[in-house]
Amino acid sequence: MSIPPKPWPTGLSEQCEPLVRRVLAPNPSPYTYTGTQTYLVGAGSELAVIDPGPAGTGVAGHADTNGMGHVDAIIAAAGPARITTILCTHTHRDHSPAAAELKARTGALIIGCAPLTIDDTGPRADAAFDPDYAPDRVLADGERVTGPDWTIEAVATPGHTSNHLCYSLVESGALFTGDHVMAWSTSVVSPPDGDMSAYMASLQKLHDREDSVFYPAHGPAVEKPRQLVRGMLGHRRQREGQILRLLGEGPATIADMVPRMYKGLDPSLTGAAGRSVLAHLVDLENQGRVRCEDEAWSLAA
Repeated sequence: MSIPPKPWPTGLSEQCEPLVRRVLAPNPSPYTYTGTQTYLVGAGSELAVIDPGPAGTGVAGHADTNGMGHVDAIIAAAGPARITTILCTHTHRDHSPAAAELKARTGALIIGCAPLTIDDTGPRADAAFDPDYAPDRVLADGERVTGPDWTIEAVATPGHTSNHLCYSLVESGALFTGDHVMAWSTSVVSPPDGDMSAYMASLQKLHDREDSVFYPAHGPAVEKPRQLVRGMLGHRRQREGQILRLLGEGPATIADMVPRMYKGLDPSLTGAAGRSVLAHLVDLENQGRVRCEDEAWSLAA
């Protein structure tokens, strides 16, 4: 899916359903689509905020359509209601860094995914881990937080990152999917923390649920979630099959495989494609189906 033409609704509060609004952060890129979508949950006196977004998206070159910084826009969208809970799906720095400022300005607690900081060898400058993320409470799979008119349940979905959580809005059946499922693009799975086996298991977990709609951190809402997830599972299996067929022709490096697997790929996405290929290869290696020697991969004997 191509990025839609401007103008984008950056900084504006958009009603998704009675209990859900979203505010788009001013951080568009080939990896973030039109930017990170922050969701406000609740229609009463207390609200939860999901994925407050990146730090530093203020008026210095990154202002929204109202000239405000992103945290300003979130607070403006809340109106007279009090933000009590801040939830992050994971700690890539296009998702969690603004949590600290939002907490400082509202007194809300940071609740949700676990902290995670590792060396990032991936191709995305915006996806380095947030080293300052400090949650007041970490949620395990199935744990809930509540407000006057909302209940949010954590759904553990490791794969894109090992600490990734989705969040279910119990009252409406909506699921906030972060970077795990997006309609506009497949998720980047980048080792060593990104894990293809875990990612596939998490996709299957979502397929087996009965959520009514997905709200991803980037891109449009997903109105037919099980259909999309079924297609994503098939796409990943197809990529795995491509790799095995290529290696059936002889040893190859990732640099050899990417242009043959991704026809017409935007050059800026070559690195990300390579990381996903590596994730598939690591998974296949763990299954004993391929092996690597001097950066060349081949079928296992």
